[in-house]
Amino acid sequence: MKPLARLIATVCGVGYLKPAPGTWGSAVTLPLGFALHALGGFPLILIGIISTFAKGWWATAVMTQGKKDHDPSEIVIDEVAGQLIALAPLSYAAWAHDLPALALWPGWVAAFLLFRLFDILKPGPIGWADRRGDALGVMLDDIIAGIFAALGVMVLAGLYHGVLGL
Repeated sequence: MKPLARLIATVCGVGYLKPAPGTWGSAVTLPLGFALHALGGFPLILIGIISTFAKGWWATAVMTQGKKDHDPSEIVIDEVAGQLIALAPLSYAAWAHDLPALALWPGWVAAFLLFRLFDILKPGPIGWADRRGDALGVMLDDIIAGIFAALGVMVLAGLYHGVLGL
């Protein structure tokens, strides 16, 4: 079980890339998110979020069992789950309006940057989740950061398209 957990938790070894393994984990999620969207639209993104969370929680629990470090840097499956949440509004907009996903490329950039910002700074409930000190906390801090980033993407899209009329 441990080799499978390591494969999942490190996203096939991406978590061992230096520097900033969390950023690498988020970066590999961009083509993954695009592929999920291309194959099944917004519904497949939702399935990806749920399955990534479930597998990530299990793999993180296995990888951290009996260790002092509850959130080692090589575990990046949590970044994948959070980054997919940040991308979800873009997938929904492209899916609902029959747009090519890459036509929304500024939103993809914003989703990546906002997610990394919230994941690094850990404001409010993100920091609370991180301080839980267990596998669920490892996953939850990135889930909440992803929700914050998704909300930020929607606000920026509203400003750009609604207020500025572009």
